[in-house]
Amino acid sequence: MKSASGFAAPGARQGSALNVAAVRADFPILKDSVHGRPLVYLDNAATTQKPRAVTDAVTDFYAHGNSNVHRGVHWLSQQATERYEAARASVQTFLGARSPEEIVFVRGATEGINLVAQTYGRARVGPGDEVLITAMEHHSNIVPWQMLCEERGAMLRVAPINDSGELAVNEFARLLSPKTRLAAITHMSNALGTINPVAQLVETAHARGVPVLVDGAQAAAHLSVDVSALDCDFYVFSGHKVYGPTGIGALYGKAAHLAAMPPYQGGGDMILDVSFERTIYNKAPFKFEAGTPHISGAIGLAAAIDYIGRWGKNAIAEHETALTRYALEKLAGIDGLRFIGTARERTSVVSFVLEGIHPHDIGTVLDQEGIAIRTGHHCAQPIMSRFGVPATARASLAMYNTRDEIDALAAALRAVVRMFNR
Repeated sequence: MKSASGFAAPGARQGSALNVAAVRADFPILKDSVHGRPLVYLDNAATTQKPRAVTDAVTDFYAHGNSNVHRGVHWLSQQATERYEAARASVQTFLGARSPEEIVFVRGATEGINLVAQTYGRARVGPGDEVLITAMEHHSNIVPWQMLCEERGAMLRVAPINDSGELAVNEFARLLSPKTRLAAITHMSNALGTINPVAQLVETAHARGVPVLVDGAQAAAHLSVDVSALDCDFYVFSGHKVYGPTGIGALYGKAAHLAAMPPYQGGGDMILDVSFERTIYNKAPFKFEAGTPHISGAIGLAAAIDYIGRWGKNAIAEHETALTRYALEKLAGIDGLRFIGTARERTSVVSFVLEGIHPHDIGTVLDQEGIAIRTGHHCAQPIMSRFGVPATARASLAMYNTRDEIDALAAALRAVVRMFNR
């Protein structure tokens, strides 16, 4: 069976209810206590917890298979290379790419965006040109384009969002001009939970001859992704947000783009031949992976993808969407609570403020109850400015979260209100 994202899912139960109790049993940290209270982990947009399948895969590699890849003729090196390249194939299937050669391993979505900006972007963008982003981007999909525009004498244009946190699609289309050399858009906002109509945006941009990079750091864990169907030019995501290790992620790029792009870094393994007179570079994706890669990270990422496939992307999405609705209903009745971001198409992220109470105070009190949420600007300061707040409190959900945990969050927030308003 295959999930809607196109990746193989042995034993997956597509379309059926997710067995959350069984899922939770796979995550040892969820049995821990914090300040003497059961851990309620609601900071999944920052990073997800790791199932035993992932930690076991990483441990097994270091305990029994550790070796460098691509270089050795001995058995261990060959085995490590096979596992590393099998991980690339897993990512290819997970994203719906046409070939493993379209998948570049990077440290995460941030490095993937910087790679595109400093190679593809630098070759395309010149004085007077424009790069188009949206007002709901993470800093990682703002700053690299600012740096590129400053270096090349170009202009960064920003498509606005409305009071619900939805992209003004017509304005996005209007801002695409003959000067636009690239558009970079988030698939799902980390601060609002908004899901953008990416397929429509890509089609609109391509009709004007504008290539599109999609930041999938949040979306990859929650939505079915098929880059071939989306027809985007680039797609990035981070392993640690899809239950995998930190320090690993992937960049998808259309084969023709990757073939034409110059290397991002120089060193070993990205070359075919080196002399003091000249260097001949390796083909994609290897020319973008200089030095010893994060081998265990790639293996752990493949284990995470397999784990998601075991439960089924549809079942996970249905559970998370229902839980998001429940959270919105449960928190709506709390005195002084205002949601930041009320888009119709959304999932997994619930951002809010409490009147007269700083988000950091909310997070500190909740921590004493064992409840982990995120407070601050979430690396999305322009969004905070758009809604006139310095920061928000953010509860973000994953496949292992439950209604009982939402009930605990709501009860703790009511206690916060009483504490600060007595």
